Amino acid sequence: MDGTTELEAELRKVVGGDVGFDVTSRALVTMDASNYRRVPLGVVAPRDADDVSAVLVVCRAHGVPVVARGGGTSIAGQATGTGVVLDFTRHMNRVLALDPQARTAVVQPGLVLDRLQEAAAPHGLCFGPDPATHSRCTLGGMIGNNSCGAHSVAWGTTADSVRELDVVTARGRRLRLGQGWSGAPDGLRELVEGELARLRTGFPELPRRISGYALDALLPEKGTDVARSFCGSEGTLGVLTEAVVRLVEAPRARALAVLGYGDEGAAAEAAAGLLPYRPLTVEGMAADLVPPTAGLPRGGAWLFVETGGESEGEARARAETIVRAASDTVDALVVTDPAAQRALWRVREDASGTATRMPDGSEAWPGWEDCAVPPARLGAYLRDFRALLAAHGLRGTPYGHFGDGCIHVRIDFDLLTGPGVARFRRFSEELADLVVAHGGSLSGEHGDGQARAELLPRMYGPDLVALFERAKGVWDPDDLLNPGMLVRPAPLDSGLRFAVLPREPLPVVFGYPSDGGDFSAAVRRCVGVAKCRTTAATGPAVMCPSFRVTGEEAHSTRGRARLLHEMLAGEVVTDGWRSAEVRDALDLCLSCKGCRSDCPVGVDMATYKAEFLHHHYAGRRRPAAHYALGRLPQWLRWASRTRASRLVNALARVRPLAWAAKRAAGIAPERAIPPLARETFTRWWGRLLVARARAEAAGLQDDERRPGGPRPAVFLWPDTFTEHLSPSVGKAAVRVLEAAGLDVLTPPAHRWTRAAVGDGVSYVFNPLTARRGRVCCGLTYVSTGQLDRAREVMRRTLDLLEPFLTREEPTRVAFVVLEPSCAAALRTDLPELLPDDPRAPRLAARVVTFAQALERYAPGWAPPRLDRPVVGQTHCHQHAVLGDAPDRRLREAAGLTGELSGGCCGLAGNFGFEKGHFEVSAACAEEQLLPAVRQSPPGTVVLADGYSCRTQLDQLAGVQARHLAEVLADALDDDSR
Repeated sequence: MDGTTELEAELRKVVGGDVGFDVTSRALVTMDASNYRRVPLGVVAPRDADDVSAVLVVCRAHGVPVVARGGGTSIAGQATGTGVVLDFTRHMNRVLALDPQARTAVVQPGLVLDRLQEAAAPHGLCFGPDPATHSRCTLGGMIGNNSCGAHSVAWGTTADSVRELDVVTARGRRLRLGQGWSGAPDGLRELVEGELARLRTGFPELPRRISGYALDALLPEKGTDVARSFCGSEGTLGVLTEAVVRLVEAPRARALAVLGYGDEGAAAEAAAGLLPYRPLTVEGMAADLVPPTAGLPRGGAWLFVETGGESEGEARARAETIVRAASDTVDALVVTDPAAQRALWRVREDASGTATRMPDGSEAWPGWEDCAVPPARLGAYLRDFRALLAAHGLRGTPYGHFGDGCIHVRIDFDLLTGPGVARFRRFSEELADLVVAHGGSLSGEHGDGQARAELLPRMYGPDLVALFERAKGVWDPDDLLNPGMLVRPAPLDSGLRFAVLPREPLPVVFGYPSDGGDFSAAVRRCVGVAKCRTTAATGPAVMCPSFRVTGEEAHSTRGRARLLHEMLAGEVVTDGWRSAEVRDALDLCLSCKGCRSDCPVGVDMATYKAEFLHHHYAGRRRPAAHYALGRLPQWLRWASRTRASRLVNALARVRPLAWAAKRAAGIAPERAIPPLARETFTRWWGRLLVARARAEAAGLQDDERRPGGPRPAVFLWPDTFTEHLSPSVGKAAVRVLEAAGLDVLTPPAHRWTRAAVGDGVSYVFNPLTARRGRVCCGLTYVSTGQLDRAREVMRRTLDLLEPFLTREEPTRVAFVVLEPSCAAALRTDLPELLPDDPRAPRLAARVVTFAQALERYAPGWAPPRLDRPVVGQTHCHQHAVLGDAPDRRLREAAGLTGELSGGCCGLAGNFGFEKGHFEVSAACAEEQLLPAVRQSPPGTVVLADGYSCRTQLDQLAGVQARHLAEVLADALDDDSR
């Protein structure tokens, strides 16, 4: 039995929680949100303090280091380690008690901050510090890093909100830390009392001084607060098992003053002058990080200044006072609507991700993420900082807590080559000197970790750093806890996570246009911000439904990205594309594409999954569902050609036959097989056009559809689902589009002959070519990773549409795609799978949704009024790729009121039909969609434009949801009666 196997066996004997030494468990925690990577021996998820003590006993006997990890969002590398990693998020994640009168809460280290806020909110209380990662960071991690957040100008750092801490030392002692030397380990008091002069003079007075150990909190004039001094120790002194924290009274109402300035320097200079007005926040960011649709006032940089009050009027009055007091503003805006405030705060909170991409798409990295200087010196510091960037040929966009003088920035370091890494070191050393020259702290929020600990002598001097080492020795004489952090640190340029990745791009199928065609660069997008680890969907967000159901890191977007990173590295995951661990982690990815828009750095796991499956099954037998569901268009076309739909439907109703068919096809036994349409959409459409042509030729019908000459023409895309499973949607769309004054065509292009009508161009249907070829977006082949087949299908589709995709085509006809997933595939997968075919981007650019077509090509048309409430689902692909603003405007014009739920329906095309996915699929639907539908009042219209969403509602709730086109078509029919 080797050492690692023996260690694992001993841990399993004494730990009641989970012990994982497998490939997946280790690969998931090799990195946090920093530039660094360490491969652990194993991961333990303790159930209680006894488990923590047991782990420390075993690891001390084996000389194996222990690292306590919270949400894994640390940006300096302190949540990674080479020994045993303690994951508190799985079991030790509860609020144990909450006392509204005392305004305190007792919490476990793995508790996510938002869960504490939810528990405190009914009592009018909140936890003051609130980092941008509040939806996934843990209290243990916040205490370990002494985290702050946007409201620190009002409520301080985490250390200001800590009352008592239960910790276990590396040698197994259980201590209850508090004030007056309460819980101090032996020798700490003697150490401090012998160094009082140094402790009184060695620390700069800053609101955001996080670097080093907070030994000055042990001074008698500061209450000798052992709990406070433990905050910010980054897991190097003891392992936290429980905490008593202080809560503050939450304002009943809030207002947000957004102040626009000409540039970043003007905003920085103005921030300190607003502090006397006692705002709750003074946050700053520049235009580089703000999307054009953010709705901010004019300016090149902004301060977000929040105020509170007992009423909306009081909060607004305080915000307006600040607006009047602010100098040098270009423009200003005061927002009191809570939803509008949340939308603006999301822009600020997503900056930690959006900052990882420069405006030109190049990569930027943490490392100097949160230096802090006295607020009054912030403007001068930023000017010098910009000059230092320029001197090194680097770029970065500062943002952050301007009111506290704390700046976040991602810089476009080259961390892939030797010269680039050398420049990273030189810049870091010079920036450390610059921060110190301005009286600042190397860390103002996220801790020192590996990124800055090596440079602490430049800030504190060698004598005080030596005192830090002595303090570490008092707490942890064996250097067992998170070694290499804070004292005796690893070099800041060692262990970089990029060093293990391939230097040359891998041969892949997708084009990855935003990543230079490099799959490694695409995987590098995930920097560990972990927005995908939110446990509750908020607003329109989709990402990441499978994580919210399972709570497992492996089923988050970040977890899957970590496994792909380790697959490319080849050290932990050694089987490359054949890796079973990566396959299993991707198995519960719904390919919802939510991460494509919700992830601040634009990770696109649906694409990565398709790429992986393509290589994983190359030359190998695939799962049965890939043949049955991945090639669904083939089977449905066969059923259509042979007129077998009635037979298939009849057989599907015979339970033994349906059971056997589902078993053979890899379909979940809980699922019902959807019925096939008796007549396809295009067959119905062809009959209708032939009948119209004959009637017109016989003089029985005038061409009523073209009064006054030719009308705008649109192609209505006969996607697989509309064609074979829900042709009623296509029929309804024809009815509405024609009522709006549009000529409706159907692909392929050669079915239509261009003809001159007056001064314009019209199209004449040619029944002789009506059945020659079928267009297809290739969606089902993409989602199952059959990418070679997908490209064949896409090329055939482009060939069929050739007449309308040439540069000479004068009419630029739009393609209306009713199924959102097919529209998204044409918009994104098509050009990314065929990057060298110029026709692909031309078709992608002409793809529009039903609502977009009406808004663009029939702008004067008013839909019939229904004046009814709606409930239902915005398709996740529409949310991620297409956007739903035109749909919202169309619903509003039709008098359909109410919001469609966020989240994901859970069926997600083939995912929910595959064997083994039913429970997760149903749980996803139960998160938001099904409760919203069940709670809707009588007479509510249930909307779901996606076939999967409608099927999920039908099979799980017995609800018949409808496409918006169907609802409007029925209203047109009612109006005509």
